Amino acid sequence: MSSSPARLVREFHRAFGLAARTAPAEVSPELAAHRGELLAEEAAEVAEVAVDGPLDRLAHELADVVYVAYGTALVHGIDLDEVIAEIHRSNMTKLGPDGRVARRADGKVLKGDHYRAPDVSAVLRKQGWTG
Repeated sequence: MSSSPARLVREFHRAFGLAARTAPAEVSPELAAHRGELLAEEAAEVAEVAVDGPLDRLAHELADVVYVAYGTALVHGIDLDEVIAEIHRSNMTKLGPDGRVARRADGKVLKGDHYRAPDVSAVLRKQGWTG
């Protein structure tokens, strides 16, 4: 049995009669707002436990964020795995050709001269988006 988040969330949506598109599409403003509220709620729960834990609750809340994010993608008909792969490709270009990494004072990895932005529109077009 695959534990792919995309597959698991699709199973949940089918079982509970929730929206699940197979090609990227806009949704109603009401549904979009609802999905945004669900994501904000889950992100707030992560922020609540991120510093003081406990670790098992943090893991739970992080998984909930991913679950709801995949559900939101599914509602819009977005293959999120493919979008994540494109974001990863882009993020890896932050590494300089000499292997050096530029960081902000807080440790965040910065974009260097070799950075190439992700082309999410191209990924969505390959999935059938016409926007």
